[in-house]
This record gives sequence, C-alpha cells and structure tokens, in this order.
Amino acid sequence: MPEDLIGLALAEDVGSGDVTAKWFTSRDRTASADIIARESCCLAGIAVCAEVFSRVDKSLRITLRKNDGAALNAGDAVLRVEGSAAAILTAERTALNFLQRLSGVATRTRQYVEAIRGTGAVILDTRKTTPGFRLLEKAAVAAGGATNHRMGLHDMVMVKDNHLAAGTTLGEIQAAIHRAKAANPALQIEIEADTLAQAKDFFQLDGLDIVLLDNMSPALLREAVALRPPHIRLEASGGITLANVRAVAETGVNYVSVGAITHSAGAVDFSLELSAS
Repeated sequence: MPEDLIGLALAEDVGSGDVTAKWFTSRDRTASADIIARESCCLAGIAVCAEVFSRVDKSLRITLRKNDGAALNAGDAVLRVEGSAAAILTAERTALNFLQRLSGVATRTRQYVEAIRGTGAVILDTRKTTPGFRLLEKAAVAAGGATNHRMGLHDMVMVKDNHLAAGTTLGEIQAAIHRAKAANPALQIEIEADTLAQAKDFFQLDGLDIVLLDNMSPALLREAVALRPPHIRLEASGGITLANVRAVAETGVNYVSVGAITHSAGAVDFSLELSAS
C-alpha cells in the first residue's frame, strides 16, 4: 500500500484541518455512507480508497462490496463506511480521487483487452504513468486484464532509438547483450526497430528476447512476424488506438503496448452517499 502517497494526498487536501467538518459537523455524530458507481466501468483502487478512510480515522468500519477487476453498472455500491460523520466527510474527496482515477485506467484497459480478444496477442502498459502513481496505475492495468511491461528502468533492458542515435553498430549491440546476460541471465532484453530492415538485423542478435516494432503498418508487422526467429517475441507500439488495435493484434505479434491506457485514461464517476445513523 503506497502509504506515503496517501499521506501526501491527505496532506494537500486536509492541510491543518477540515474547518467545514470542525464547525458544521458534531463530533459525536455518526453516519453510514456508500460509494456508488455512476457509470459502467471496471473497478480499481478499492483497497486504496478504503485505506484513505482508515488513515483519517482508524475506528471507521469499512466493508468492501466489490473487488478490483469487477465489472460495474451504474448504481452499483463498491464500499460502505460507518462511524464518525466528520471523518467520513474529511476522507471523502481524497478516497474518491484515487478511485475515479484508477478505475478510469482499468476501464480504458478493459476496452483494449476486449477489442483484441481471441487474437492471441497481449495488451501491455508502458512507463507513461502519472509521477508517483506508477504502482497504483500498473495495478489498475492488471485489474483491467492487461499485462504490466517493465516497472521502471531497473527491471528490464529496453534499447530505444535514442540509445542508438550515436551510431551504435550491430556488433556493439551484440557485445552489450552478452555483457548484460552474463551479469544477469534472467534479464529480459528488448530493442526498438523503426524499420523492417532494422528489425531483420536485430533478429540476428544472440540473446535478444523481444523486438519492439515502432509505428509500423499492419502489412509491415505481418512481414516481421513471418521473418522472426522462433525465440524472438514481437511487440507492436506507436499510434495504437481502439480503432486500430485489433488489426494490429491480428498480424501475429505477441504484444501490443498502449500508452493511452495510463496517460489518457479519463476519470470514472463515483459518488459518496451519506445518511445519518
């Protein structure tokens, strides 16, 4: 649980104290509240939402009605909280902010997953995440049914075009792969190809795991699939939308990476409905 992120979110919202709750809600008043989905969506972030209420007041009684990954309809209740009315109201906005953002990521992800169902390809996320929210957003991607790509710069080699911009030769790339694999045999190594000719060169490299085919048409992707060695997996990336993702997946690539599922996901509408105990 990203407690520091929850602490930061509460600090920026509550500050030195909730003056509305202080002056307009009796300290001994109790209430119950339900968080309700206002639109169809895929749920994510429910545990973080619950933790926000607990961080504001550990005596609040919280019941989860749905789990991450659940397909929701408008009107579905996802969480019930009971206890101090003031504490519930203080936590409300921060809890909903996490829930609406993360459910937005999961919902967008689920749309892409459903769009390519049956093709054999897998939707991947990227590092195009909200700073500080990466763990949460990648968990939301998983809740939506997609697969997490590398978490950061530390857990997988990804050689992009800018790494090769200085004119690195194929021999130098091969030597670097051997050094990396010697240091960590389990380390996955992926390299980006901007052209089919470049992809063909990379297919000759020993120890390479994945070739990323960047901004290639379905026709070029099919050519790459036909030419790849059996041990090489292919990832299509760049310009992927809901309108074209199935055509890309049907070319036979293993993965389709989509930055939009995190960087362009909208917020899902949730509300908290409170009633006095």
